[in-house]
Amino acid sequence: MARLLHAGIEDPRPCSYLPDVPASLEHRVMVDVLPDEADALLCRGWRHFGPGWFRPACTGCQACLSTRIVVDAFSPSRSQRRAERLARHLRAEVSKPVIDDARLNLFHAWQRDRAQARGWEMSELSVQDYFMRFAFPSSVAREVAYYDSEADNRLVMVAICDETPQAWSAIFCFYDPAYARISPGIANILRLVDLARATSRPFVYLGYCVLACQSLRYKAAFRPQELLVGLPGDDETPRWDRMATLREAGLVLSQP
Repeated sequence: MARLLHAGIEDPRPCSYLPDVPASLEHRVMVDVLPDEADALLCRGWRHFGPGWFRPACTGCQACLSTRIVVDAFSPSRSQRRAERLARHLRAEVSKPVIDDARLNLFHAWQRDRAQARGWEMSELSVQDYFMRFAFPSSVAREVAYYDSEADNRLVMVAICDETPQAWSAIFCFYDPAYARISPGIANILRLVDLARATSRPFVYLGYCVLACQSLRYKAAFRPQELLVGLPGDDETPRWDRMATLREAGLVLSQP
């Protein structure tokens, strides 16, 4: 059973996704989260890195939309099928998360590329940082590692995920910048859909979609999907609305 070590709501700070917008997160630090408990958190809009669970607690802004793919109804678009074809030579291995030099070097290469291309702040992870963020022991923690069979089986992408009784949840993905042209992140989401379908799991959680943010808007292209309505409490039944596109939500998804 999950043990809650800390809970709170942070003070407003500059948003990581939208300029000139204040943001705040509700936090819980929890260990020993059981698979069914992880499902209950995910379907109420919670995300996590290691033991740190969080969800938006912003005042006057609803730009972060919790979204999930409905596996049985999903059909990839033409561009998504193309990404899948281009990544066919990447061999995927599913395991518990691993820490080694290859993964740290791959993360730092990806981070440097994002800093140059999109103005991200550099984030040098130590072994301890990587452990706490991506490899903290958990009953649901998974890593999908991709190796290029045409390049001496070199590690080229790592996807950190959760596997729960009801879903696969995409947490974080990083890859060799030389492979950006084949859209490996899209191919990874399609692989998660395949993994969910093969084991009769109904959902793939994508986290938060923010159409006004370049790094997060790609999630809107996976259709149909469901959006979480509001931020339900632990004792409330979550409501997810299905729609073919996020525009059907009738929400203002640009910068407030």
